[in-house]
Amino acid sequence: MRRPHDSTDRSTVARHAHLPSPSRLSVGLKLTGIALSVVLVSAIAVAGYLVADFANRIGDGAVVLEGAPTVAPPALGPYPADKSFDILVVGTDECGEISKQYLAERCEKVDDGIRNDVNLLVHVSAEPRNVTVVSFPRDLMVKVPSCTREDGSTAPSSPRVAFNSLFDRAGVSCIVKTVSELSGIPIGFAAKISFDGVIEITDAIGGVEVCVAGKGIRDSQAGINLPPGTHTVSGPDALAFIRTRHGVGDESDLARISNQQQYMSRLAKKILSAETLTDPAKVLRLATTVADNIVPSESLNNALTLTQLGLALKDVPFSDFVFVQFPNGADPADSDKVVPDEAAAEHLWQALIAGQPIALSGDVATNSGVELVTPAPTAPPVETATPTETPEVRTTLPPEISGQSVDQETCSNGRQSK
Repeated sequence: MRRPHDSTDRSTVARHAHLPSPSRLSVGLKLTGIALSVVLVSAIAVAGYLVADFANRIGDGAVVLEGAPTVAPPALGPYPADKSFDILVVGTDECGEISKQYLAERCEKVDDGIRNDVNLLVHVSAEPRNVTVVSFPRDLMVKVPSCTREDGSTAPSSPRVAFNSLFDRAGVSCIVKTVSELSGIPIGFAAKISFDGVIEITDAIGGVEVCVAGKGIRDSQAGINLPPGTHTVSGPDALAFIRTRHGVGDESDLARISNQQQYMSRLAKKILSAETLTDPAKVLRLATTVADNIVPSESLNNALTLTQLGLALKDVPFSDFVFVQFPNGADPADSDKVVPDEAAAEHLWQALIAGQPIALSGDVATNSGVELVTPAPTAPPVETATPTETPEVRTTLPPEISGQSVDQETCSNGRQSK
């Protein structure tokens, strides 16, 4: 166990015994999770006059984080330049009114628990700001501390618990506490999100352009058939794109995750673009959609705090906005689970704690899910006499950690399946 450094209503749930892995619902939630983290740190910042209404909309059911660090008090302007901050975004498999339309059969079957199938740690460094989004596998086996439930009872500590069972065990606060002890990073903010925002978010920004390479994507199980080239997907089509497993790479779950990262990166780029951020109506639609689908921590439930976080992030370059997968390996005790790669993870945590931008040495894809687009050659720039700049210091992560930055272009490694 690492020590931290200084620095609702219950909805219908799909029955897990009948869901493929990962389910359509959980895959959709991953998109919603990325969208939430991006919206919170960008769109809200450029629409300050909307923030008060946004905060009012998300105010119900705010969560108290057990043992959370003290965060900067709400104030006008950006978050303090000398302070980093962390937001844990949790996506649960609860069915809402929209998801019931697409998952009617599954949502009619009530399970005995709610799973946190999507878990994203959004780390934002002190200035100069950089952003790292760490995605934790739902089947990761972790050591869990004792946690206080909302009713005041205690969930005991355990040396081995599946990550996606933590919400049902003791709520969002327990997930935050577990990640904090795993990483050594104090987490001051959190938000739980539902599935229903996924379609509305993509529609609100006019869809997302994706790239398909290889033989194109054809997957009847996911309901998608895209020839090679670029395509703008939204709504149910976006859900099918991020759900496809048999249409990319080696048809594995790991290949699918890499394909999802392409979508997330392009979604983030579009939300952070001038096309979106200079359109108040579009920002309002994004903020409203997200607000209707999250339950925040009490620390996040404040208009000024939301503005602070957004202003701190609005100028982060795409090269310093990175998505990574938490490093893991096969679980010797259960072939359906994975366990932390502690050595590789330690490099990641130390880089985040140090506040340095990171460089990825691993592949952008796992199991050939996507391929990196090589930029077309351009004419060499004309040399001019300019002062020599001090090279930027970056921490290179070990090759066991895969991922991509928002400024990298990738394409799905498509395949044809029945």
